Amino acid sequence: QVQLVESGGGLVQAGGSLTLSCEVSGDRFSISDIAWYRQAPGKQRELVAGIIRGGSANYADFVKGRFTISRDSAKMYLQMNSLKPEDTAVYYCNADGWWMGDRYLKLWGQGTLVTVSS
Repeated sequence: QVQLVESGGGLVQAGGSLTLSCEVSGDRFSISDIAWYRQAPGKQRELVAGIIRGGSANYADFVKGRFTISRDSAKMYLQMNSLKPEDTAVYYCNADGWWMGDRYLKLWGQGTLVTVSS
């Protein structure tokens, strides 16, 4: 079995920083694409940032210049700077890839709450 395990959420004041982490738990999963999404109360889940097939990172306009997505082997990160109250949401990591060489999976983390106080 393979899954994504998230960590790093919490409460931070506006203007502060947080780093979210997400790690692949399990063997034989070859990552293709990674992304971070978020879902605020009463709103739909939205894409925050992503990297497709190891290419350049892409960011939603509302986080450009403030957030950075990165990956190191089986771990992925979202560095969040200059946080605003409107960044408050549950953040989810996502990784797509091949498991056991022949099954394409879309994995999701369990979600981690980020709360930004004004």
